[in-house]
Amino acid sequence: MLNELLHNISGQAVLVIGAGLSGREAAVFLAAKGARVTLADNKQAAELEGLDAVQKAGVSLCLGQMPADVAGFALAVISPGVPLSIPVVAALADAQVPLIGELELAYQYSQSPFLAITGTNGKTTTTTLLGYILAQAKLPCYVGGNIGAALVDGVERLSPDAAVVAELSSFQLETAVDFHAHIAAFLNLTPDHLYRHETMENYGNIKAKIFAHQGKDDFAVLNYDDEKVRAYAPKISGTVVYFSRKAEPECGMFLKGDKVIWRFGGKEQEVIAAADILIKGPHNLENAMAAAAMAALYGVDLAVIAEALKTFPGVEHRQEPVGEFHGVLYINDSKGTNPDSTLYALAACERPTVLILGGFSKGSDFHDLLPLIKEKVKHIVLLGETADVIAATLDEAGITCYEHAGRDFAKCVKLAIAAAKPGDEVLLSPACASWDMFKCFEERGEEFKRLVKELA
Repeated sequence: MLNELLHNISGQAVLVIGAGLSGREAAVFLAAKGARVTLADNKQAAELEGLDAVQKAGVSLCLGQMPADVAGFALAVISPGVPLSIPVVAALADAQVPLIGELELAYQYSQSPFLAITGTNGKTTTTTLLGYILAQAKLPCYVGGNIGAALVDGVERLSPDAAVVAELSSFQLETAVDFHAHIAAFLNLTPDHLYRHETMENYGNIKAKIFAHQGKDDFAVLNYDDEKVRAYAPKISGTVVYFSRKAEPECGMFLKGDKVIWRFGGKEQEVIAAADILIKGPHNLENAMAAAAMAALYGVDLAVIAEALKTFPGVEHRQEPVGEFHGVLYINDSKGTNPDSTLYALAACERPTVLILGGFSKGSDFHDLLPLIKEKVKHIVLLGETADVIAATLDEAGITCYEHAGRDFAKCVKLAIAAAKPGDEVLLSPACASWDMFKCFEERGEEFKRLVKELA
């Protein structure tokens, strides 16, 4: 029914909710299909960007409010950043207007198989690495989704023998309907976005929608070492394949001694020495094994996978070296938007560390950071909306080596620079989202890099 609606969308009225990148791209895409599209956002035009291109495509704008009457729409597309709890969503349900997200929209128009990745942490690295491996194998693909490129922007340009490599957040999977991934990976599950999903059970079940509609010819790649993730295996209809640093599953990619091994189809083959993988840290070993397993299942030769793992440099804003100035190393981990992500970054620190923490509250608990803070961190600069919550957690543990920068990011970086001595490192890994001060974690990371280069 949804497929039929979308392939006969010309002349139909469509409401797109949210004028961020995903919403703008969806609106333009549907307008090109002949739909009569209204793009709605509670923000005013002055608070938004990219609206000229949307209006040139023939899209109508409804800004500063949602439409008063939604009964005339045949379809609604909601942007992932917009919560499903807003009143217009209830109004659409009452009017029996189908509601989907941009992921579902892209899937419905794609001829290509989806290779999809979800999880709390490591999605961007794994997705980018998988795209890199396919490029080294000279296999056509489009990399998009939560990684920053709208999926609808690329899917129709692909031939059926190409692949869509998609990073998928819980926000995107929340509105999936018929979405089907040929190969899907669930990397890990730790507390995040609970302000929206409320419980870990609900959060995990939304993530697990990545396996919905899989059949016996599809593959589900699971982290064997994460009990919460592994618990989904019995519910999956596709072939389950694991990756593991700590065990040797019957089928999958795992570490044996210092070698990464691929065990599949009754054969066991060495892929690469773990030390030869360019991206470092236990979490990146897991990301590398997940991407390698997906590539192998897609048919990429293990020798090509190994060469790609030796040369893949990592992703921007994820433990990204900014430079070393006056003996102090500066690391941009702006993508550390939850405590577990920051734990990974701290575990990789090899010098006394000045840590920048804080930002938009996602309802996280910061207690798990305390052991590594005590072990590795010499000073903390607290920032943004969560500063007082983090300070209270530090006080409970008797940690006093912190100071506040308010919501002044330049002051924050100056304080971190002043606290660092030759031989130290300054780490921006806030354990929080950026939305209280920045549009996105990328903007926060870029500003950090600019200020470091200007001031340090």
